[in-house]
Amino acid sequence: MRKAKVQKDKKQEIKGLYRRGQVYWVAYKASDGSVTRESTGEKSREEAEYFLANRRKQVRDGEIIEARKRKNNKFAELAKDYLEWAERQKSFRDKRLLVKQLVDRFGTLKVSDLNTKIIEQWQSVQLRGNMPATVNRKLTVLKHMINKGTDWGMATEDTLKRVYKVKQLKEENTRLRFLNIEECQTLIDCCAEHLRPIVTVALHTGMRLSEILNLKWSQVDLKHGFILLDITKNGERREIPIDNTLTMMFNSMLRGFESKYVFTGKDGDPYKSVKRSFSTALKKAGITDFRFHDLRHTFASHLVMASVDLTSVKELLGHKSLAMTTRYAHLSPSHKRKAVNTLDNVLNESQKEAPVHNFSSQLGTKEQNNSISSYAPVAQMDRATVS
Repeated sequence: MRKAKVQKDKKQEIKGLYRRGQVYWVAYKASDGSVTRESTGEKSREEAEYFLANRRKQVRDGEIIEARKRKNNKFAELAKDYLEWAERQKSFRDKRLLVKQLVDRFGTLKVSDLNTKIIEQWQSVQLRGNMPATVNRKLTVLKHMINKGTDWGMATEDTLKRVYKVKQLKEENTRLRFLNIEECQTLIDCCAEHLRPIVTVALHTGMRLSEILNLKWSQVDLKHGFILLDITKNGERREIPIDNTLTMMFNSMLRGFESKYVFTGKDGDPYKSVKRSFSTALKKAGITDFRFHDLRHTFASHLVMASVDLTSVKELLGHKSLAMTTRYAHLSPSHKRKAVNTLDNVLNESQKEAPVHNFSSQLGTKEQNNSISSYAPVAQMDRATVS
């Protein structure tokens, strides 16, 4: 027993080897005397010991870049290496756009120049034209870049600590802006030719902009009447019914350049953004305080107001939990009325011999038969597709 304890103590005495979470990290001196810390990526102590021994050999052989040279890495250089690594990820297209925006701001800076103050000031500027959730997504990518840069020897632990001190912004998810039927039709009429089918798909499916712009013809099954999204924001597969309006629209679209994408420019490549043309359409339509994502809210809101149950709306939107969909619940008081009437019927049925609170005769049948008005379709949207 004592021998085992001595061996354990001996293992703990290995200088330069420590754990962060479940992974081992190492610390060793570079040829200039500075200390370098990096992740081994290993959970096994034996593999981590081998990693450390190999790093020390590389230092002796002059293969390890000195720390003072690593400090000269530009943020743009880190971004280039990061994107090459990120190509394996499902969210690469979205992440590439976020990295580009980060490079536009920090590209000329040295990675070692990044600090809490610079990034917090950047947050404040970003809030002038973005929602807190959007800024938070960019910050998350920035932190991950520096984290990987530390693993690759392109950033120091001190830089990583400074960046991670920046806190996420509080997100306000209570905003629910949607268009009425007349506004929907006016917006479609004011859209440029290339934008009109994109907005129509958004209004009729509730798809996210990235899902629409990356939509391929192979995902559109007109025979069986659905759009298949293999990779969605929550990582799950989603099938979206196609109504009559979309069926006619897709059938009438010309597939130029034999592109695999549905919405493309003259060169056959998919659109990267419709921000400018969508803004122009909003101005022509006289619609203010509205974003493209609000078309998704419009889709969901009109379904709920048409008394479509929240579970069906959840599945159409691709929400992971019903809690995300309940933000629309207040638009449909009918489900509460049905619940109360169901209880009323049960109680009255059980109290036929001695009714206690049957107020039907007092209220009359007219009040009982009131219901939410039928759903006025957006550009002839098929209500049957969501029933």
